[in-house]
Amino acid sequence: MSHDEAVKEASAKHTTPAELVGKFQYGTAGFRMKAKILDSVVYRVGLLASLRSRKLNGQTIGVMITASHNPPEDNGVKLVDPMGEMLEAAWEKYATQLANADSDDHLVHVYNELVKTFKINLDAPARVIFARDTRASGSRLVECLNDALTATKTEVTDYRILTTPQLHYLVRCVNTKGTQDEYGEVSEKGYYEKLAAAFKQAMEHTKPQGHLTVDCANGVGGPKLRELLKYLPSPADGGLDVKVVNDDVHKPESLNHQCGADFVKTGQRAPPSSKAGPGDRCCSLDGDADRIVFYFQDEKNVFRLLDGDRIATLAASFIAELARQSGLMDKLTVGVVQTAYANGASTTYIQKNLGLQIVCTPTGVKHLHHAATRFDVGVYFEANGHGTVVFSPSALKSIHTHQPQSPAQADALTTLIALTDLINQTVGDALSDLLLVEVILAHKGFSCAEWLQTYTDLPNRLVRVEVADRNLFTTVEGTAERQLATPAGAQKDIEKIVAKYKDGRSFARASGTEDAVRVYAEASTRAEAEDLAAAVAQIVRKYGAK
Repeated sequence: MSHDEAVKEASAKHTTPAELVGKFQYGTAGFRMKAKILDSVVYRVGLLASLRSRKLNGQTIGVMITASHNPPEDNGVKLVDPMGEMLEAAWEKYATQLANADSDDHLVHVYNELVKTFKINLDAPARVIFARDTRASGSRLVECLNDALTATKTEVTDYRILTTPQLHYLVRCVNTKGTQDEYGEVSEKGYYEKLAAAFKQAMEHTKPQGHLTVDCANGVGGPKLRELLKYLPSPADGGLDVKVVNDDVHKPESLNHQCGADFVKTGQRAPPSSKAGPGDRCCSLDGDADRIVFYFQDEKNVFRLLDGDRIATLAASFIAELARQSGLMDKLTVGVVQTAYANGASTTYIQKNLGLQIVCTPTGVKHLHHAATRFDVGVYFEANGHGTVVFSPSALKSIHTHQPQSPAQADALTTLIALTDLINQTVGDALSDLLLVEVILAHKGFSCAEWLQTYTDLPNRLVRVEVADRNLFTTVEGTAERQLATPAGAQKDIEKIVAKYKDGRSFARASGTEDAVRVYAEASTRAEAEDLAAAVAQIVRKYGAK
């Protein structure tokens, strides 16, 4: 059977409903939608993964089947490039083209056009590894993916159930194995061993502060966190004292239900299942464990959130301190990357108190990660808790070859080296970031209350507004999505409203996955922030009425 015939025959098992043709769009989250309509899309993503691998001379490409913080009935699929990063942005449109092919013949045509465009040798080797989260639909979608990889004669490794960051880690490990840039052992066990060894090294001269309650969103992060804890020292030996909650992966309907990072961040409250007392340190992962937010109840029993902005400032502050203490500050440029959703108070704190450079990019991990690579050490976190720290090759060389001039410098350098292994530099990783925060709090001797006191957030509100067509709402290029270009007149109306509020700031941007617009607002008081958000939401409704 010819290559075309194999692709076409397998495609016939995964037809696209006619009413959905033209509706699929690959974005930062890949494709994400109701799982029941995802079969053909996953099959076609498999085709693209094989082409991408052959285009890159047989380097391994990753495919992750997950819908992260979305409801249990959803699922999604996204590609991971060879160094564990998101799919190259230029290839997103090819994923969209394949997904929207309106027949098997059209699909083969689009597929062959890509082969011609990139001069791909279909007899060359293609290699793909993949995994899925705990959603009930995952096993069915894996079959769709396997059909594509079999039809294209792709070498396959199925890692079964993993967190999204674990798959990113494995992709980079596979592609760097045997090179001077080797990232780690190519196994789930290797992931745990690397993090555990780095954690022990970073905590050599200190101990964790108190205990930590971890809400795992009833997702894949639960069993993976429990596995990671087996590799860490016990609480009696200076390890983490962790209470794991919301880790039921046997009830699919419980995934992300009234728990998880998105629930906490959006609702500004702890999960109902949380039984933590005043001052107890808590955190929540999302469904695929690539986001994390921390929180606690203060002495007045008021909920206090420590989100991605807080993690970014904590990490940037600590890494800059270590660079200075180890004698490396002159050799390293430490910078922070934020989006428009970052609280204005955090931006001021980074610039004025920490004295660090800051860059604002459009929303989406691919934009933040790319900007972070321009620094020697780039710290990026979205406010939702997705983020990491990226060390450039030259920074890693400087850190590993630096000769300390005193015992104090040597201690700081040892901790800094440990962080380069503790941090999953491929993508935001809730488990890695959890350990990072615990290390920093231990070194600084901070409680959550002391962490919160580093600066005072401006009150803010995030509102989701359903619209008839999210594509009506576009932003002005170069404004990091903070100004609307269309609909005409909407931005001027927003600016008029914002001008009425002290410390007012607000913007609206279309969702990347659904027909909705998200409105963010800040002001000097919570009441004014809520009023401003409501007013801007009304403007959005006027221009985008369903």
